[in-house]
Amino acid sequence: MQEQHFLTINALTKYIKRKFDADPHLQDVYVKGEISNFKQHSSGHMYFTLKDERARILAVMFSSFNKSVKFRPENGMKVLIRGDITVYEPSGQYQVYVKEMRPDGIGDLFLAYEQLKERLEKEGLFSPQHKKELPKYPQKVGVVTSPTGAAIRDIITTINRRYPIADILIFPALVQGEQGARSIVKAIEKANEMGGLDVLIIGRGGGSIEELWSFNEEAVARAIFSSKIPIISAVGHETDFTIADFVADMRAPTPTGAAEIAVPHIDELMERVMDRQARLLRAMKEKVGIQHERYKRLRQSYAFRYPRRLYEQKLEQVDRLTESLSRASKQMFSMKEDSLNHLGKRLFRSNPAELAKISVENHLRLTKNLNRAMISIVNGKRRELNAAVQTLDALSPLKIMDRGYSLAYTDGGKLIKAVSQVKKDDHITVKLPDGKLDCVVTNVEEGD
Repeated sequence: MQEQHFLTINALTKYIKRKFDADPHLQDVYVKGEISNFKQHSSGHMYFTLKDERARILAVMFSSFNKSVKFRPENGMKVLIRGDITVYEPSGQYQVYVKEMRPDGIGDLFLAYEQLKERLEKEGLFSPQHKKELPKYPQKVGVVTSPTGAAIRDIITTINRRYPIADILIFPALVQGEQGARSIVKAIEKANEMGGLDVLIIGRGGGSIEELWSFNEEAVARAIFSSKIPIISAVGHETDFTIADFVADMRAPTPTGAAEIAVPHIDELMERVMDRQARLLRAMKEKVGIQHERYKRLRQSYAFRYPRRLYEQKLEQVDRLTESLSRASKQMFSMKEDSLNHLGKRLFRSNPAELAKISVENHLRLTKNLNRAMISIVNGKRRELNAAVQTLDALSPLKIMDRGYSLAYTDGGKLIKAVSQVKKDDHITVKLPDGKLDCVVTNVEEGD
C-alpha cells in the first residue's frame, strides 16, 4: 500500500478557513433572514441563528459592531445584515460575522404567536379568574412530556427528593414536530379521563421557537384551559414564554421549577409538624398548669374549707328572700286591687246607657248654644246692613240732586267737572232727579 500523507483535523479546518477568507464572494455578503436562538453574552457579543424556510446559518455580532444597532434583536425578527462568511476553527462550522444589521419585519412564526396570543387573551383564556388553585399536598402528580427527554428525569428526581410519598404518572407525548400538538392534547385529555390526579405538569426542555412551537398551538391552549386538573407549564428555559404558559394555572421557569412548585418539601413539612407539635405540647403544659393552679385555689377557697358556714349563710338568705317575697306579693296584690277598682269605675262610666244619656245632654246643650250663636250673628249682620244702607243713602248723588243740584255730562258720557271740558256749540246732557235735558252750549265763561 502506497504511503499517504494524512492531514490533522486542525490543519484541514485551517485550510478550509483560508479558502473561505480568500473568496471575495464571501466578504461583505448581504443576507436577510429570521433570527432564532438569540443570546447576548455578558461581554456584549450577540450569538444567534439566521434562517429562512429551507436553511440556517450561525451568526455572531461582536460588541464593537452591535453598539451601532438602534434596536434590540429578538427571536422571530426578520433582519437584513452585512458581514463576512468564515469558519470557526474549534468546531469546524461556518458562520457569518455580522458587521451591520437592520430590521426587515417580523418572522412568520413569531407573528403567528403574537396574533394567537392577542386573540386568546381577548377571549379570556389568560384571565386570573379562570386559574385553578394548586393543591398543597398532592398525592398523585401527572407529567405530560417526552419519556426520553431530560425534562422527565429532572421532574422525577426533584419530586422523589422533595416529596417521595407522591405517586408520579407519566403520560408520554411528542413535544415537537408536526404531531407534537396533537400528542400533547391527547395526553391532557387522557389524564383528565383517568381521574384521581391532583396536579398535572406539561413541558419540555429548552429549544428554538420551532422546537417549542407545539406549545404555541391553539389546540394545546384550549386543552389546558378545559382541563379539570390544575396544570403547571414548564416549557423551555426561564426566558422562554409560550402560549401554554399564559393559559396554564401556573408557569414554572424550568421543568425542575415545575416539580418544586407542584409538591412541598418533605423536610419543610416535617419541620412544620415538629414546630406544631412543640407548640401543642407547650400549650397543653400551660393549660394543665393553669388548671392545676385553679384547682389549688378552689381547694383553698372558703366554700371548701367551711362548707357548713356557707350553708348556714344560704339558709339565712333564703329566709330573708322569703320575707321579701311575701312583702312584695302583698304590695303587688294591693296595687292590682287598686287598679281593678279604677278600671271598674272607668267601665261604669263607659256604660252604653250612661254614654247615651251624656250624649243627649251634650246635644241639647250644643243645640241651644248654636241657636243663640245664630241669632246673635243674624242680628249683628242686620245692624251692619242697616248702617251700610244709611251710609250709601247719605253718599248717593240722587240725594244731592234732591236738594236742587244736577249733573252735566259731555256728548261722550263723561261727567263735567270744569268749564275747560266744553266749548261753544258742544252738545251736553244735564241729569235732574226726574229726568234729563239735552242742551247746546252757547257761551263759555270762566270764573273764580
